[in-house]
Amino acid sequence: MVRPSDIVVVGAGIVGCAIAYELARRGASVQIVDERAAGMGATQASAGVLAPYIEAEADSAFLALTVRGLGQYDRFMAHVVSDSAMTVSYHRTGTLEVAVDDARMHALRNLAARLEAQSVPLGLLDRNAVRGEEPHLADDVVGGLVVPVHGFVGAGEMTRALAAAARRHGAQVIEGSRVRRIQPAEGGDLVVETARGPLTGNAVVLAAGSWSGRIEVAGVAAAVPVRPVRGQLLHLSWNGPPLRRVLWAERCYLVPWDDGTLLVGATVEDAGFDERATVAGVRDLLEAACDLVPHAWTAGFIGARVGLRPASGDGLPIIGASTIMPNLMYATGHYRNGVLLAPLTAELVADAMLEGRIDPALAVTSPQRFGTL
Repeated sequence: MVRPSDIVVVGAGIVGCAIAYELARRGASVQIVDERAAGMGATQASAGVLAPYIEAEADSAFLALTVRGLGQYDRFMAHVVSDSAMTVSYHRTGTLEVAVDDARMHALRNLAARLEAQSVPLGLLDRNAVRGEEPHLADDVVGGLVVPVHGFVGAGEMTRALAAAARRHGAQVIEGSRVRRIQPAEGGDLVVETARGPLTGNAVVLAAGSWSGRIEVAGVAAAVPVRPVRGQLLHLSWNGPPLRRVLWAERCYLVPWDDGTLLVGATVEDAGFDERATVAGVRDLLEAACDLVPHAWTAGFIGARVGLRPASGDGLPIIGASTIMPNLMYATGHYRNGVLLAPLTAELVADAMLEGRIDPALAVTSPQRFGTL
């Protein structure tokens, strides 16, 4: 447990900003440092979908984490909006996962049975019923699964609101400063070496997403094992009656926004640290969206966004204290679910660092499952 002061959070994506806000809200003195502006890494290319029952396998440890994360969202959002005095788009209108063949429909029926056994509200729809829910769907859609508790949030808006709320609680946001190294200092403090000079804190949270493994940690032989997975996301201007909720299919998902635009995501590409939008990625997403909802052919093309999602070796996030430096806390490796897991991650980190309360979930997310970090 550290004193509630002088914590440096490395990384100003949605996870880092959520942690900084939660620490500052509880009275800690916090600095957030990043080479980019808040939310301008992987977060800016996130559609903000909150859908644990789609993203996680049934009965898995990851599902338990994501369901718990979703359960915290209403309360967390209320705090953020109040403390930031900013508006954040947030909708719990559910998701509609669709099937375009009998094999996929069979899989949805099995998923529905497992979720019903867990008392999850849902609706399993046949060919006619699914069109009643979403008239825009293509003719080859044979059915679907509605999960009403799902939703989506404006990831960029939320990150900016988190940064603003953290500032209102006294946090300092340092942008345009690349972090190179974390090392111990006299008296048990840690020094974060940046391109613009050192920052010193009683403790450090390493929440730099895909770049976490590129930051040297003194005394640790191996870097934290996260790799970048490129995701391309399209932004379209929709016309006509809007989609009613998030649509999810095997080749893409579609998220309708209040302003009449549509987000289409997302590719999954092992492209290293290449953050370019590609012709192939844009083409594949456009074709997938138009095959699912033919009306998308009439949409206007606003642009493409690219983010590098931080993936761990086993698909679970890496959250927990270092064994080499106990006052270094890792919070990375959230892959496609950084937005969904941000409130829970912030709570787990703040509980551990400020109150010495080690949540059982940290046994699942421990960095030590990858060795001595």
